[in-house]
Order: sequence, then structure tokens, then C-alpha cells
Amino acid sequence: MLARRAALTALTAATTLAGVAFASTAAHASVSTDPIVYSAPDAKLSLNPVGSYETGVFDESAAEIVQFHAATKRAFVVNAQAGVVEVLDLSDPSAPVKLFDVVTAGVASADGSTVSPDAVANSVAVRADGLVAVAVEADPKTDQGWVVFFDAAASDGGSALGAVRVGALPDMVTFTPDGGSLLVANEAEPAEDYSVDPEGSVSVIAAPATLAAPAQGAVRTADFHAYEEGGSNALPEGVRIFGGIEGAARPVSENLEPEYITVSGDGRTAWVSLQEANALAEIDVASATVTDIHALGFKDFSVSPLDASDRDGAVNITTWPVLGMYQPDAIGSYQVDGDSYIVSANEGDSRDWDGYSEVARVKDLGEDGLAPVCDDLAPFVTDEQLGRLNITTANGLDADAGCYSELYAFGGRSFSIWAADGTQVFDSGSDFEEITAAALPEGAFNSSHTDVALDNRSDDKGPEPEGLALGTIGSHTYAFIGFERVGGVIVYDITDPAAPSFVTYVNNRDFSIVDPSESAEALSGSGDLGPEGLAFVSAESSPTGAPMLLVGNEVSGTTTAFAIDVEAEPTPEPTPDPTASPTPAPTTAPAPSAAPGDEAGGSSLANTGAEPLPVAAGVLALLAAGAAALTATRIRRRA
Repeated sequence: MLARRAALTALTAATTLAGVAFASTAAHASVSTDPIVYSAPDAKLSLNPVGSYETGVFDESAAEIVQFHAATKRAFVVNAQAGVVEVLDLSDPSAPVKLFDVVTAGVASADGSTVSPDAVANSVAVRADGLVAVAVEADPKTDQGWVVFFDAAASDGGSALGAVRVGALPDMVTFTPDGGSLLVANEAEPAEDYSVDPEGSVSVIAAPATLAAPAQGAVRTADFHAYEEGGSNALPEGVRIFGGIEGAARPVSENLEPEYITVSGDGRTAWVSLQEANALAEIDVASATVTDIHALGFKDFSVSPLDASDRDGAVNITTWPVLGMYQPDAIGSYQVDGDSYIVSANEGDSRDWDGYSEVARVKDLGEDGLAPVCDDLAPFVTDEQLGRLNITTANGLDADAGCYSELYAFGGRSFSIWAADGTQVFDSGSDFEEITAAALPEGAFNSSHTDVALDNRSDDKGPEPEGLALGTIGSHTYAFIGFERVGGVIVYDITDPAAPSFVTYVNNRDFSIVDPSESAEALSGSGDLGPEGLAFVSAESSPTGAPMLLVGNEVSGTTTAFAIDVEAEPTPEPTPDPTASPTPAPTTAPAPSAAPGDEAGGSSLANTGAEPLPVAAGVLALLAAGAAALTATRIRRRA
């Protein structure tokens, strides 16, 4: 397998000179002529795959985070498998062409260190003037990493502007809207045996006004020491602090692991997802200080249904006595009437290391030294019910009774909108599983990104929403969310943060190819597998003059461009008025509202108040009962 992957990778590289790999690879057959499309009946936006670049590398994170630079019409794609950033010419999005690789190994850093040969590129950000920042993980990952800087217009990838040292495992990097600061999420995961557990932090870097690398002195660190015992701030209840060797407590500064960053429109405030801790941190950019931490709470799956078993042989979206930890990966933010809102893709994640693991299946509670479930949960431990569901052992234990009285699953299988103070304004409920159950071919529901099998991910995190991008088109703001496992991108109109509405779901995947690793032809024909990073490109920045969405897919190794088509907003007819101006000013149509749902703000699928029906009986039954406000305008199924 490794030899085949190496051979496929070699096909893309024409020559290698001075550390720069050149290629002449253009678009391939990754774009389906018949993608799965499932839309709301009144959808005003459509998403259509128009072009794709493929690496030919399967399941090696060969296409992860993607960013676009308008002036050069170039896309920058993190290829973690090769440890580089691939530069694609997207002047014609229907035919992407690889130009060269940005190579980070060997770059001299301002602190006197040198980026190691085994360093891994994790994330990329591009400023409007072309300053490119690449987050680079050291080997081992517990050592301090780097941010390497390049010019987006460079003619090759071997001419770095320089680098600075940051925290351990820099996993995400982003500029403030004005480009004056660069923020880096230093995730700082522990070693497998927990012999080393570095401090999680956010680096706040003063970015030069010109195309240059900053000095090491421009790097400041926002850490979490103030929330430790004896610190100036109290850690809010509900923030998960756990893990370590043989139950030894880890300090808060080591326990919190920043995952993703979004910055307010004025550039003053940043929010950071602390995924494993099920929390958001708030940072004052000017002072590089963590000013608050918000516990996100838990989702009640006894109200919002889910499919919890991979052994019941059917789609069965129903309620269970389970709580879900939202645990967002990607987050974004936008402003409405002067207030900031944070949008989160509630993927879920666990601590599962050689030295410590919190993961267990419900049916395994009571074995291997674990406490059993309490009596009221005992009837649900069969494989066809909750027995196969992966949960955390770090929450839910009733110490007095010596049993688990509550079950906590990983992820919310949803997206949420939060006020700036961490209050939940909206959650999409069970939309994602209900929509994919209706849209996908028979036997594909909750499949993994490496093969096609019914219910494969139902016992884990379902569709696993991970990537997210926000975009404003006209008077509407949209959220684009990628499903890491089953694939596809779902779109919501979030103009009204309290009442988002489903727009469309598009999946550029061929489910008739069960094993994409079988051959190069199978991989190429599979389409997009494992969407990781999403980037919205506005009409003003797009090479086509129309908005686009770029998606990096880590399993198929593809980077795909989607055209976004939006119906023009109608111009209201002026009301005759003899005293008014003959050319009255146009008015703005009000944002569409959504039906109330089962959680804060409600799901965009209507809630009738009836008990949820198993989707094995058919999502059409739900629609007929009025439990969904959606119909398929076009569903493509492959034999």
C-alpha cells in the first residue's frame, strides 16, 4: 500500500530542484457529472462542483486546509502527507493547475532555530497583499513549532521570507481582518505515553506592514495560567479538565488545547475552540490575553434524535437517554446589528492516547475496571440500542452510587450559533442525519470516508461536521459546513442567527465505488472524500466574477472548486405616492424565518411535538407528517 501511494505521489512531480517540486498536473475526473444535490423547495442558492485538482494520494491528508489569494488567482493547499503547501493556479477554476510546492523544511527562524526536515505543515493563511503564513508542526509534536512566511506571488516555493517560533503543535493560523495581527492556535497535544504534555496557547504575532517575516520579538503568547489554582480567574463549571497518567491531574495550562480561531470584524476579539474541553476561549488581541472561557454545555439527545447504532441494520434516527458534548472543530464569526455571533461545526473529539484514553463503548461499562451503568440505563446496552455507542468515561459517573448515571457522547452532529458570551442561540438539532438519510443512496447513510457501509459511523459521531466557512452574498449570510465522514457540503442561510434555514446539500462523491483504495482509477472516480478545510471566495475576489467555495479533501487528496449561484434579489415595486420622489430608494427584503425546533433557537426542520419516527420507515413519512420543511429538488443516486 505504501509503495503504491509513493508511486502515485511520484506521478505528480515532474522535477525537483533546490527543494522545490514542480508539477504539470491539471484537473482530473474528480468532479462528478451527476453529484448528489438535495435542496429546500425555496432554495435561492445552488452549489455546483466545477473543477478539481487531485494528488492521487489516498487517506494521507494530502489536501487539508485551503486558502485563496485574489490578486494572483492562486490557491494554497496544505498537503500534510508531503509536508508542503501546494500552490494551484485557479485562474480557470474548472481546470486547476499545480504550479509548485512551498517547502518549509530548512527555513531559518528568527529565534536561531531551523525548521526540521520532518516538520509537518498544518494550516495556511493569506493576507490580501500576498503575505502567506504557514503553521508548521515540529517533530516530535511536543516541541515548539514555527510559522513560516512566503510571498503569494513567488515564482517558486523555495524562497521563504523567514519564520518565527511559536507554541507546540501550531494547528491553525489566521490573520485579523485588517491584516495587522496573525493568530496561531497551538494545540499542544501530549505525547502518546503522556510523558510530555506541553502548554496549550495562542500566539499573537504583530504582522509586518510589508511582505516580510516578523521578528521573534513580535510574538506574544496568550496562555491559560490565570485559570489555574491560585490564578486570578475562576475556571467556569463545565469546562472539561481531565486526563493524564494513572489519573494524575494535569494543570489547566496543559489540559486546554486550542483548535481553531475566529476573529471579530473589528479585529479586537478572537474566539478559540477548545475542542476536547467542550469550551470557547475569548482573547483580547491588543493585550494577547485570555479574558474569558465559556463552557458550551451539553446537547440533550433525549429531545434531539440521533442514530446511535451501527448494528441495527437500518437508518434509525430516534431519541435516546444520551447527552452530547458539542466539541466544535472549525468556528467562524459574523456580526448582526452590531453584535458578534460565533458559528461552530460540532464535530466532537476524544483523548485517546496510549497513556490515557477516555473512550469506551456503552456495553463495555462494568468491564476492565470501569463502573457499570446505573439500573435505569441497563435496558439500553444491547448492540442494536446504545451498546455500541462510543462515550467518554470522564463524565457521567455517580461516585456515590458507583455507576454511570449519564452517558456523554462525542460531538453534537450539528452546527450551532453562539452569542459572544457563549450563550447558545441556535442548534441544527438532527437536521444533518435526517437530510443525509433522505439524500444519499440506499446503504450509504453514515458511511465513512474510506468505504461505503450503512451506519458505519452511527456509533461514533455520525456525519462528523468538521470544516466551516461563512460568506455574505447580497443581504444574506451563509454557513457552508463540510461532513468529514459521509462527505458533502451543507449550506444554511444564517442571516438571522436565531432562525437559520437549510438551503442545500451537495455531495461530489460516487458511492458506487465502495473501496477507493482499490486502484488509482477507483480513487480518481470516487470524487471528494473527507472534506477538511473550506474557503469562501467572494464575487469581488473570484476569478470568475461570481462567488466560489473551495474544499480540501484529506482522504481523496482532492481540492475542489464549487460555483455558487444565487438568484438575484427582487427589487420591490415602489408604492405610488404623489408626495414622494419619483425614484424612491430601494428597500431590503426581510431575512427569511425558520420553523421553531427542539433546542435553543430550534432546528430548521419543523418540530411537530410528536415523538420522533424511525427514519427506517422513510424520511418521506417525516415529511408527510410535517416534521420537515424540506423536499428534494434533485436527488442523484448511483447504482
